[in-house]
Amino acid sequence: MKFELKMPKMGESITEGTIINWMVAEGDSFEEGDTILEVATDKVDNEVPAPANGTLTKILFEASSVVPVGEVMALLEVSEQTKTAETNIDKINIEKPKPRTSSASVKAPSNNTFSVSNSNTFFSPLIIKIAKEHHISFEELARIPATGNEGRLRKSDVFQYIEDGRPFKFAQPAVQSDPTAYRIPQLKFDKGKGKIVEMDRMRQMIADHMVYSKHTSPHVTAYVEADLTDLVHWRNTHKVAFQETHGERLTFTPLFVEAVAKAIEDFPNINASVDGKNIIVKETINIGMATALPSGNLIVPVVKNANTKNLKELASDVNDLAKKAKENNLSGDDIQGSTFTISNVGTFGSVMGTPIINQPEVAILALGIIKKRPEVIETEHGDEIAIRSMMYLSLSFDHRVVDGFLGGSFVRRVADYLEQFDTNRKI
Repeated sequence: MKFELKMPKMGESITEGTIINWMVAEGDSFEEGDTILEVATDKVDNEVPAPANGTLTKILFEASSVVPVGEVMALLEVSEQTKTAETNIDKINIEKPKPRTSSASVKAPSNNTFSVSNSNTFFSPLIIKIAKEHHISFEELARIPATGNEGRLRKSDVFQYIEDGRPFKFAQPAVQSDPTAYRIPQLKFDKGKGKIVEMDRMRQMIADHMVYSKHTSPHVTAYVEADLTDLVHWRNTHKVAFQETHGERLTFTPLFVEAVAKAIEDFPNINASVDGKNIIVKETINIGMATALPSGNLIVPVVKNANTKNLKELASDVNDLAKKAKENNLSGDDIQGSTFTISNVGTFGSVMGTPIINQPEVAILALGIIKKRPEVIETEHGDEIAIRSMMYLSLSFDHRVVDGFLGGSFVRRVADYLEQFDTNRKI
């Protein structure tokens, strides 16, 4: 029986995927559950399994092709009819499908009047979008040095080119040079010698995302410190009973997520993104948790609707996402939809951090290490010195839409919720 293998939907906002590699060649047979191909989005890689025993009869898109969700990638001959949500396989006619052109297969027009710096004139939809926003022609794109796989142009290449002043832009009107204008220095750095480690695909995406964020958002960081003595004591006292009662480990993260979600309800404009000249204040509160993968790369799984969940539900979500990240088993939905991100830099022993905003959000909160130290506190007997569990909180925010009052008030409110923790709270 003939079936179509379609590009699976790997998240609510994912509209296309890139074929990384075909694990089965045309004419080869496979068994149910075998990986037929690997598919990537801008966030996560996925393996597409075989729905049943069968043979791969025809591949319609080669490796590196960008394929829309629902598009047929290959034809299969399977032993029995199977339909699964993961592969979106439906019964098809035996007729040969008509060839289709992916929206991503856009090439620059040829022009022999200038030389090109990059030999690959394949431009992704993201590159084209950036080019349109900055009025960069295809001919000019072809002159930008490319550092991507197989000579492809990456968004970091384009942003670097723009930052350098678009030196290859042609047909510029003659203007009188301004002796007072800033000139980008043509510096040649000695990068030294040593072991060369090529960035993997995820590290390249992280690099692009971080450069884009710093290029897009004017970052400002506000700092506060919080006395977590009561919270730490309550957690240490109840963590064993909490696990016995609910079957979940009680770490500090769900307590942090809870406080952040409550503060966002008080200051909803911090839960936003920027769309041109518009500010989109999000209706849901989805907290992303910056998490290290076994490879050392960073990913941000998301606790959905954090403000509607109790501590047991938050602990369950946090533990489940952390386990999936450790096992490199996060799905597309697990990392989609974040509206505000936290980064627990204290996990690695850092006192505080200055995190980079997770675009398209407008703020990110870093939580430092909880450290015991002597502090002056007010008591009924006057000022006294006591050992307290202290933590620094640092909020990086986008100064285009978040001013100092909102940023400072929000991070102070998070600290207040942590400091005013109810020590009589039941588990």
